[in-house]
Amino acid sequence: MFFIILFIILFFYFLSGIRIIKQYYRGIVFTLGKFSHVKQPGLRFIWPIFQTMETVDIRVQTIDIPRQEAITKDNVPVGINAVLYFQVEQPDKAILEVSDYYYAVANYAQAALRDTIGQVDLDTLLSEREKVANTIKSVVDEATTPWGINVTAVKIQDIELPAEMRRAMAQQAEAERAKRAVIIKAEGERIAAENLAQAANILAQVPGGLTMRTLQTIEKINPDPSKTVIFLLPTEIQGILDRLTKKE
Repeated sequence: MFFIILFIILFFYFLSGIRIIKQYYRGIVFTLGKFSHVKQPGLRFIWPIFQTMETVDIRVQTIDIPRQEAITKDNVPVGINAVLYFQVEQPDKAILEVSDYYYAVANYAQAALRDTIGQVDLDTLLSEREKVANTIKSVVDEATTPWGINVTAVKIQDIELPAEMRRAMAQQAEAERAKRAVIIKAEGERIAAENLAQAANILAQVPGGLTMRTLQTIEKINPDPSKTVIFLLPTEIQGILDRLTKKE
């Protein structure tokens, strides 16, 4: 009877020590409170009472950095939020070196975001968003490497500007578009003038060319065939003068 009871106790003892670790987890084993080893995925066993185990997710995790109020290098207040992606590469350090690695990474990312924004001006922030994001990633990654964490990417989502700044930028953009329109129009007029000058030179070299061009212009002015318009053209005057000169 004693052996049966002992067997039952041992059976449940060993049964309580069985652990199943999923593929995307790692098990951190502590023996009498001291870190022992890391268990890999699969069916694993620990000694109850003497050992405990904590699991760590090694998949890429996402931290949504909430909207942060920051001031750029040129003293423009902005509201900015971002997303940070990280992965636990050394599960033992993530448990031993920091009490709550997820919370620690999230708070450090917020501080790094504000500090980085304060070191760049507004134009750089708007035009080189990817470069600013990489700077934030480098800062956070350097601080979290001792925790066994690798920051894989940082993406800036929204940049909110004051209403006055948005209006000023809209006016600047409108003025720039008007400037380009004036330049394009002037360039078009210059090209048109050059083409007209070339056409005039060609017509002047062809006998009767100017007369034919003038007749075409008159036809466009008065398309109604029932009406007759008589002009004394400069070219005709020139022809009359030429004939008079020859007669003399």
